[in-house]
Amino acid sequence: MTFSFPKAATVALMTSTLALGACSKKAPEELPPVQQTATPTPTPTPTGPVGASVGTQAHFEQAVGSSTTIYFDTDRFNIDSTDAAALQAQAQYFARFPQLNFTVEGHADERGTREYNLALGERRANAAKNYLVSLGVSANRIRVVSYGKERPVALASNESAWAQNRRAASVIITGM
Repeated sequence: MTFSFPKAATVALMTSTLALGACSKKAPEELPPVQQTATPTPTPTPTGPVGASVGTQAHFEQAVGSSTTIYFDTDRFNIDSTDAAALQAQAQYFARFPQLNFTVEGHADERGTREYNLALGERRANAAKNYLVSLGVSANRIRVVSYGKERPVALASNESAWAQNRRAASVIITGM
């Protein structure tokens, strides 16, 4: 058994094959660049602040370490080189966070009268404030208070405790 196509069908088949062959595209002289599919950058998952929040005493202490407090000799309120280094660290912190206000608290040891120690604590706090202002911290950001001998950090009656209590401490406040 043989199949035969009508002559017209054969001619039509050949014509369409030739027509399709004539429509074939020529390869371009230069191929377009390969499109790279961009890998989407993963969006970081918010983890929240690490450590203490800016504007808190904890953040201040974390940033400047033990430099939040300076210490004085007996009956003195002068800034020595150790105090200057601590106050410079504080000034750098307050320059980075100009929205923050703070108090410099002046303290004295238990010896002397209440009035004398309040005045001495105020001179110590003002000495620290004036040094910070000389380093560029705006004076209107700094509040000064003296507690005299009323808020000791060490409760013993010896030279070690007295040395810890003769201080000026910078404390972040929320508003003025």
